[in-house]
Amino acid sequence: MHAIVFDGSLRLAQNHPIPALTPGEALIRPHLSGICNTDIEITRGYMGFRGVLGHEFVGTVEACDEQEWVGRRVVGEINAACLRCPTCLRGDQTHCPNRTTLGIDRRDGVMAELVSLPISCLHEVPDRVPDDAAVFTEPLAAALEILEQSHIKPTERVAVVGDGKLGAMIVQVLRLIGCEIALIGRHPERWALYESQGVRCTHSSSPPTPGQFDVVVDCTGNPAGLATARQLVRPRGRLVLKSTFEADSQLNLTMLVIDEVRLIGSRCGPFAPALKLLERGLIATAPLISAKYALSDGLAAFAAASGQMKVLLHHG
Repeated sequence: MHAIVFDGSLRLAQNHPIPALTPGEALIRPHLSGICNTDIEITRGYMGFRGVLGHEFVGTVEACDEQEWVGRRVVGEINAACLRCPTCLRGDQTHCPNRTTLGIDRRDGVMAELVSLPISCLHEVPDRVPDDAAVFTEPLAAALEILEQSHIKPTERVAVVGDGKLGAMIVQVLRLIGCEIALIGRHPERWALYESQGVRCTHSSSPPTPGQFDVVVDCTGNPAGLATARQLVRPRGRLVLKSTFEADSQLNLTMLVIDEVRLIGSRCGPFAPALKLLERGLIATAPLISAKYALSDGLAAFAAASGQMKVLLHHG
């Protein structure tokens, strides 16, 4: 089958092995998949991953042990946990020490004609959610994880640093709380959507006054953005880290101690609420799609994806 593979270099594999149907897993034929910054970072060495790329998708179940799933349109959580260890049994499946991660760690991803994923990871897509919106479920769930980890009040001041793919999800989620939100980024051409939603947008070359925000979220994917986020958070505020990137950071941990800043690492989030927001039309996704490419043109898609919003692959 055709697949986008990274094995030290990015390539289109013409005859990649078809995944076997294994007990407890489903074979899924993706309709659409999305290129995110994590995929790009993998091609730069992040996680040392080798295999089929991709973890954002919507597709149809073609085969599995539980026949009621066959034919359903689904999205899937990316962490394939063992469901048996103490970590899983306490409800922390996304931190299972035995997990594999779709397209990121020891599990082939979705940029292929077929992909295998545990049935326990699947979520059926509501009929009212089109594929073009459903493919955003995973990054939207990651945005919602911020609210799972930290209660944000409508009276608090929140800054989101980074106006890229994930930042687009985060500002749209956090605005639903009713709090004051500032978006700090480098792409004014993207801001019309957020400004229409009541978000104040500022260029990173002239960021707001340091220390005025109760909660600051970094989703820039670079150390400079993290430094900006750190400057913006007030003493005893919360700094939420959403970026994964292949680079070192010079973050001053001493000042985090002195200022008693709470540092929150945040990644995967809840799919069911994400699908509910998409079904109710509360998250705009169509303006975020920069381009679509055929799976067979995946290398061109990756070349175009850096610096763009969401580039999608359609699988035929």
